[in-house]
Amino acid sequence: MALGEEGLRLIRRYGAAERWLAVLVTMRADGEPSVSVVNAGVLPHPVSGETVVAFVARGGTAKLANLRALPRATLVFRSGWEWAAVRGPVELAGPDDPLPGLGPAALPALLRDIYHAAGGEHPDLGAYDRAMAAERRAAVLLRPERFTTNPPGTEHQEHS
Repeated sequence: MALGEEGLRLIRRYGAAERWLAVLVTMRADGEPSVSVVNAGVLPHPVSGETVVAFVARGGTAKLANLRALPRATLVFRSGWEWAAVRGPVELAGPDDPLPGLGPAALPALLRDIYHAAGGEHPDLGAYDRAMAAERRAAVLLRPERFTTNPPGTEHQEHS
């Protein structure tokens, strides 16, 4: 299995085990890392079809400002002491970030697809779409370039 395929397999495994929660790392303008927790999932890119790891970000957030300035990110998924990180360039698709090849009418479906890929379920998708538009939510599409994980058989030991 190719490294990318194995990395995506681990992302799917750890993501599903922990409700698709991931630690997001972006870089601030001052060069310091910025960290937050997001729900992220694996799905096809809406234009190219290549596999991406994606999440939805509320408009006006530091993470979006950071990604606009430096469009690269790292997402870390974990389950117990096992973890996998994926890093790479990102593309944004939202009301303030048009994605070439994706018209504005396609944005609600993309945000829903990401939500579902990250384990989300909503009883009223119309209400979901309205909330996403009101909050100027954007899709963040990370193209996997590199995976990192702990070595097989590594066991964590607590030290006092």
